[in-house]
Amino acid sequence: MLMRTDPFRELDRFTQQLFDGARRPTAMPMDAWREDGSVRVMFDLPGVDPETVDLKVERNVLTVQAERKPVATGEGVEPVISERPTGTFTRQVFLGETLDTERIEATYDAGVLSLRIPIAEQAKPRKIEIMSGGGRKELLS
Repeated sequence: MLMRTDPFRELDRFTQQLFDGARRPTAMPMDAWREDGSVRVMFDLPGVDPETVDLKVERNVLTVQAERKPVATGEGVEPVISERPTGTFTRQVFLGETLDTERIEATYDAGVLSLRIPIAEQAKPRKIEIMSGGGRKELLS
């Protein structure tokens, strides 16, 4: 049998059940960093079926939505401990104008959603050629 030692767990469970009608979005932890001309983003989604993950980009806002369903339900099933959050998880990330949202790559492995968002070519550093005195151009107005 499973034993609990947290004296406040029952109070937390009661509070959660009391306010269950006004559920707040559950956390979807993420990490992000720049790497090799792109931005990498990873979201923790343990226990989420990849078929329930939905990615959308609209006006440089990336929306990640996923659903975790309860493991055991039905007649004759009596939960003993239920701490893992279920339901729909949503997170929005504002993407800068310098990212190429048309070429986002996404993979899902071992409960981690990984995105690679390339930096747009026009935003990458580039070298500007300087002409010598003999190659001057005259601007007309």
